[in-house]
Amino acid sequence: MLIRLLREYLRPFVRPLWLVVALQLVGTMASLYLPGLNADIIDRGIARGDTGYIVSTGGWMLVVTLVQVVCSIIAVYFGSRTAMGFGREVRAAVFHRVGQFSAREVNHFGAPSLITRSTNDVQQVQMLVLLSCTMLVTAPIMCIGGVIMALREDVGLSWLMGVSVPVLVVAIGLVITRMVPKFRLMQTRIDAVNRILREQITGIRVVRAFVREPQETARFGVANTEVTDVATAAGRLQALIFPIVMLVLNASSVAVMWFGAARIDAGQMQIGSLTAFLAYLLQILMAVMMATFMAMMIPRAAVCADRIAEVLDTESSVSPPDRPVTPRHRDGRLELDHATFRYPGAAAPVLRDVTITALPGQTTAIIGSTGAGKTTLLSMVPRLFDATGGSVSVDGVDVREFEPEELWRRIGLVPQRPYLFSGTVASNLRYGNPDATDEQLWDALRIAQGEDFVRAMPDGLDSSISQGGTNVSGGQRQRIAIARALVRDPQIYLFDDSFSALDLATDARLRAALRPVTATATVVIVAQRVSTIVDADQIVVLEDGAVVGIGRHEQLLETCPTYVEIVESQLRTEAAA
Repeated sequence: MLIRLLREYLRPFVRPLWLVVALQLVGTMASLYLPGLNADIIDRGIARGDTGYIVSTGGWMLVVTLVQVVCSIIAVYFGSRTAMGFGREVRAAVFHRVGQFSAREVNHFGAPSLITRSTNDVQQVQMLVLLSCTMLVTAPIMCIGGVIMALREDVGLSWLMGVSVPVLVVAIGLVITRMVPKFRLMQTRIDAVNRILREQITGIRVVRAFVREPQETARFGVANTEVTDVATAAGRLQALIFPIVMLVLNASSVAVMWFGAARIDAGQMQIGSLTAFLAYLLQILMAVMMATFMAMMIPRAAVCADRIAEVLDTESSVSPPDRPVTPRHRDGRLELDHATFRYPGAAAPVLRDVTITALPGQTTAIIGSTGAGKTTLLSMVPRLFDATGGSVSVDGVDVREFEPEELWRRIGLVPQRPYLFSGTVASNLRYGNPDATDEQLWDALRIAQGEDFVRAMPDGLDSSISQGGTNVSGGQRQRIAIARALVRDPQIYLFDDSFSALDLATDARLRAALRPVTATATVVIVAQRVSTIVDADQIVVLEDGAVVGIGRHEQLLETCPTYVEIVESQLRTEAAA
């Protein structure tokens, strides 16, 4: 997966990559040339007392060093731009893919895991690209070039390379093989920390209301300790690498000096050649160290790439049609024909054989006990879920044959848990229509019974809204969400228990204000309170995912025992209150 990910998303950066390779080649060749020049200074300049040769060769060394520095700087610059561009493209691809997911895929991965995959996992692969541009390209060039240059200086000491390099590779390889499982475990434990932290931040009011801070602190502490333990174990292993490298480097240096001194004493080698050979051996070992360090990065990046590819390769269960159909009419007629929905692996379907027709100009209400499938039914209309049996049609066309954007333009959805984005009141309302004027926004707020509290805010429409709308009350949040749907002016309004946080008086005023605005639209209301739907043109009663009654309020009181039970239970509750 790692190779596939790199091949696909580095394709736009082929030219910068070739430039990086060329610059690293020149820079590495320059660094390999320097020990040879230093050897010449020792053997031909210092040994013979030739000051002119020392100065001229030293000047040439300065030029070579300058070339090496310039090439390295430019290579790192383009390598960094390439790595950052790669990360940008992968994050964009993950974001785009997640944006296409239905609720089923989001629930499968989990929001914390998706966040980790689009941030931490992408960062790990991005870091591999960056280090590859700076280290992985340099390592083989330096290793091969160092061997050639070392043999050029003295073949008699070449056996030392045959001992030092394998010892270093085996030692670091043993450490890395123990680190790989740690890295795999680390990513899953980071997911767990993100999940717990997200739950605690989102549910902070519940935590405080039930005085669960000590328990939640302990729960987070356990997850945090697990990540810390894995990271510490991986860190300890990683910390072994540098001492191992230094041990091999120093032992190799001592061996070169020991055996090289004997060859110098025998007249088989000059002092300058010994220093050059030592420098080349150190360069070779450093190249091996860089290669093994990259080998240490690759397993973790490979794990992250697998997790990223898992997201990118997951097709949404709600996919756009190959040949979308656009209805001739835009009336908003909504039909469910024997619609059935079953979650993957569930023992029983959530909805069974539901047949409903909601007409323009009418209000269709859906009521039932908790878990009856009301929200799931509503979610099938905008294709948050697709029916697993039967069909859902808008204006005579199955919603699965619509172009998604065209379908969504016809629908104004107010979800059961209204969500507001960080920004202002106006920016949240313009999610419904980016081109809406301030006057249209105020009209929508007036209908949604939200004008008074928005005008009371310090900056009116420009007043800030925090993420999730946590700086406004639940009722205010619901009214802003209803106004957002009104700004859209759709053909179908879907209200998923959108009046539950409103008092009865505000609920009644809001429904009265909605009637003239939605007179020609199809309105579907999911509600828990009978008072909210008593005036609906038709009421659909759900029980255990099946329709057990359809009709007006008066008719259902005579024909539907389930509806009668709901009405009586609410009347008893109100009487007791």
